[in-house]
Amino acid sequence: MTHRLKTFTVTMLALAASLQAQAQGLSLPANRVLAPVASPAQSQADYIVAVVNSEPITNREVYREAQREYQQLVQQRRAPPDVQALLPEILEGLINRKAQLQLARDTGLRVEESAIDQAEQSIAVQNQVDVAELRLRVTRDGMSVIQFRDQLSDQILMQRLRERDVESRVRITEQDIDQFLREQPAAETKGDTQINLAQILIAVPEVANAQQVDALKLRAQRALERARKGEDFATLVREFSDATDLANAGQLGLRSTTRYPELFVRATTPLSVGDVAELVRSPAGFHVLKVVEKIRPGLPTMAVTQSHARHILLVPNARLSEAEARSKLAEFKKQVVTNQSEFATLARQNSQDGSAALGGDLGWASPGMFVPEFEATMNRLAPGEVSDPLLSRFGVHLIQLLERRKATLTTEQQREAVRAMLREKKLEEAYQSWAQDVRARAYVELREPPV
Repeated sequence: MTHRLKTFTVTMLALAASLQAQAQGLSLPANRVLAPVASPAQSQADYIVAVVNSEPITNREVYREAQREYQQLVQQRRAPPDVQALLPEILEGLINRKAQLQLARDTGLRVEESAIDQAEQSIAVQNQVDVAELRLRVTRDGMSVIQFRDQLSDQILMQRLRERDVESRVRITEQDIDQFLREQPAAETKGDTQINLAQILIAVPEVANAQQVDALKLRAQRALERARKGEDFATLVREFSDATDLANAGQLGLRSTTRYPELFVRATTPLSVGDVAELVRSPAGFHVLKVVEKIRPGLPTMAVTQSHARHILLVPNARLSEAEARSKLAEFKKQVVTNQSEFATLARQNSQDGSAALGGDLGWASPGMFVPEFEATMNRLAPGEVSDPLLSRFGVHLIQLLERRKATLTTEQQREAVRAMLREKKLEEAYQSWAQDVRARAYVELREPPV
């Protein structure tokens, strides 16, 4: 079996070279002869490379999966992996998937059309398009709508299989949580902490005299005092910072403490998430630093940043199209920004959800409470700012962020965070063991390529 896999890999090298050239936007030499697999549309290139129980895996399936992998690499601006490592992994992944799908069907699991419809709608929402536009994009990418929906059906089926055969077996006891919490102090002394800092830089020119330095220090201290009083840091960045890149509210990015200047690490090590450090002086100038995130691998976060927002929700229907809902909410935004109307009044009069009676007020929310597309937009707002209309699975929203605060999780919330973290870890371990067992029980025959 190992020999056949190597033979298959060698045969596919021409395919990988072709895919790599496509990913890099290159053209192959005109005199180079490629193997028939270079195009999935060529019928002579479509032969069986493996059989899982009674179902074949074709060369075309492997090609499509390899093409998808390379497209992802291009989008992520990552270097292509070693070809000889990639192709066997793709084939093994297809074998595992085929074996799991067979097990699901053989044991009576099915997927309803309504579930596929819902999955299709969710993908459209995530891409901020309607289903018709999503299908158009799928077709442009070389996949039929039927193939796309079949793929969604397979994903749902595999998820239901895992929920039934894997997730149902994982249990986290109170004793597991107690043991983790007992071991946490020791664990905190190990591993590499990752932090995300936001900064306001008051630049000090190299030729600045003492009087100029003092004036710049006073400016930095004013920014520091306002930050410590709880003013929105993104607003202060725009007002004070001399940094060349003011995007992302001055955030420098989540990375290891070893990749931050030692001055920054010393100033922020004793701080919790949301705290602002004492003024830091470097050769570049004065820095006001705020701890945005602090993550120690394997440990759950015990403090979170909560957001208080309100929204107006319009639900598209036969009488109100998505475009009309967007246009209506855009007009509401204009009225709020120009002080012609109060956001709360517009929400009470127009919002189509339970928060309408409260002026759209959603209360204080911790990370993860809202759907991702809503939360991502809300997190980019400064207090008082109103978003553009955005689409979620519930409809079209207009969001206004009111305020933010740092909150320490209660004891019960901390235990639930630990429970979720331990469950994810055990689920991954259980899934790997289960998947290996399903693979071992399947009959797999690897075929030699045709001569």
